[in-house]
Amino acid sequence: MKGTDLGGARVLITGAGSGIGRLMALEAARRGAAIAVWDRDAAGADETVRLIAEAGGSASATVIDITDRAAVAAAAEREGVVDVVINNAGVVTGATLLEASDEAIERTFQVNTLALFWVTRAFLPGMMERNRGTVVTIASAAGLLGVARQTDYAASKAAAIGFTESLRAELRGARSRVRTLIFMPYYIDTGMFEGVRSRFPLLLPILDAQKAARRVIRGVERGTQQIMTPPMVRTVPVLRALPVRAFDGMADFFGINHGMDHFVGRGPSR
Repeated sequence: MKGTDLGGARVLITGAGSGIGRLMALEAARRGAAIAVWDRDAAGADETVRLIAEAGGSASATVIDITDRAAVAAAAEREGVVDVVINNAGVVTGATLLEASDEAIERTFQVNTLALFWVTRAFLPGMMERNRGTVVTIASAAGLLGVARQTDYAASKAAAIGFTESLRAELRGARSRVRTLIFMPYYIDTGMFEGVRSRFPLLLPILDAQKAARRVIRGVERGTQQIMTPPMVRTVPVLRALPVRAFDGMADFFGINHGMDHFVGRGPSR
């Protein structure tokens, strides 16, 4: 399936002021795309633009709170034509259900889930009118398998997966050539999940951020619709056929529910 040629394309990335968002911006710019950096952090957004410019690329920065529907709509109108939207911005609390504050839980869903709707709806009509483009959603393996100390995060990413699957169905029904790509990785070494550990790093490695960014951008070019990584993540939907006790026992054996025991994090990745 043909993807989106990034040479001369315009790529908008939320949360591109740091982490994998910045790395995807740099990777897409190297392939000839002009980058629209959206982030709440002005200094981070400006740094991403500077790095792209130093590498000979083209980029602009918009300081924005993507949970603000009106602000998103207004900023999208100023941006004009966008060929690829990468919904990357995300936050994580790393707290248990009883420890997480009401405000933190609400913020998780505002950024990780609801903002998908505001940003995508702002640019999708133009994509459909031109009958080309790609909508990328950076989800998580946690959206496939709920993890201890991630009740809000896992639920928000499960919603992101459902969002993308439904959008894909709608686009298919409309016979649109606009594509979707859902990325469901294990933990990535950006600092957002600083302190997490893997019991079996050969099977469930903490992913290299540069390689993850490159894989997403390559997926956009190739028309890939779904990426689960590392390979073991792809077994989760199959393993769900097991009885609940066996499935939970499997998750415990692989240490999945203790990976967050030493979580430190670095705050929002927006």
